[in-house]
Amino acid sequence: MNTLGRSGVHVSALAFGAAGIAGLYTEVGEEQAHAAVEAAWQRGVRYFDTAPHYGLGLSERRLGAALREHPRAQYTVSTKVGRRLEPSDGGGDDLANGFAVPATHRRVWDFTADGVRRTLEASLERLGLDRVDAVYLHDPDDHAEQAFREGYPALERLRAEGVVGAIGAGMNQAEMLTRFVRDTDVDVVLCAGRYTLLDQSALTGLLPAAEARGVSVVIGGAFNSGLLADPRPGAAYDYRTAPAELVERALRLKSVADRHGTALRAAALAFCAAHPAVAAVLVGARSAAEVHDCADRFAEPVPAAFWQELRESGLLPADAPVPAGEPS
Repeated sequence: MNTLGRSGVHVSALAFGAAGIAGLYTEVGEEQAHAAVEAAWQRGVRYFDTAPHYGLGLSERRLGAALREHPRAQYTVSTKVGRRLEPSDGGGDDLANGFAVPATHRRVWDFTADGVRRTLEASLERLGLDRVDAVYLHDPDDHAEQAFREGYPALERLRAEGVVGAIGAGMNQAEMLTRFVRDTDVDVVLCAGRYTLLDQSALTGLLPAAEARGVSVVIGGAFNSGLLADPRPGAAYDYRTAPAELVERALRLKSVADRHGTALRAAALAFCAAHPAVAAVLVGARSAAEVHDCADRFAEPVPAAFWQELRESGLLPADAPVPAGEPS
């Protein structure tokens, strides 16, 4: 178990991302969602991340129901604030926002202090918990001023009151997360998709700053929405169809992995976990089979010669930390 910054909140090195069990892109049934969470528990995962945005609250409800079977002191839960849910009678589905669920609510951007507290209270009700361990400001890209001026101080107060143990921000970019690390007293940031085998943009600013200030980083999007899990034309990259040049690069990575007898998925996870600032790698899963595959790949050693070839071929920067690896 690792600790989030100086917070005392502990997380498993492999974490469960609960967007998938809320019908991300395609519908997921109750039993399948429950089985996915239970499989993660069986494989030693003790850190579970969710958000109101995921399935309009469905992720929180399903995750809370599944975790109710386990001792509260044995797991860590994080959720997010910044998108407040309001009832909607518009009908239809939520696929425009990525989730195959009925559009029973609408999302309202709200990084005000009152919005942060109201959103967290609603999350606790859906989760069926009296506390969560960590809270992230969720995607404040277009709301930076309000997030820094109102949302972040609200999280600081909640931490001081003991309502939450760790606070931070979660985004699909590294630049603003670096500002949070340098200019605030966050415990952790969640960086999705910006530290992978295809994109190391977090390596130049965010990760060194986090390491210097004792802030933990949770890495999400290790597979860049799927391209690194199954490189092929038409695969997803950052929630849309991957451009041809990135498909070609991913296929080159897979070719190197194949030559060294390792799975690209294993290498993708191992790379994310190798940086000293990284406390956990967050992997989304929608079924027990996907959980078991991720856990197997996460435990799989990657040959040292694989990393060496990536560097020599220019597929990986020379200053990117890599695991010690296994002798070839």
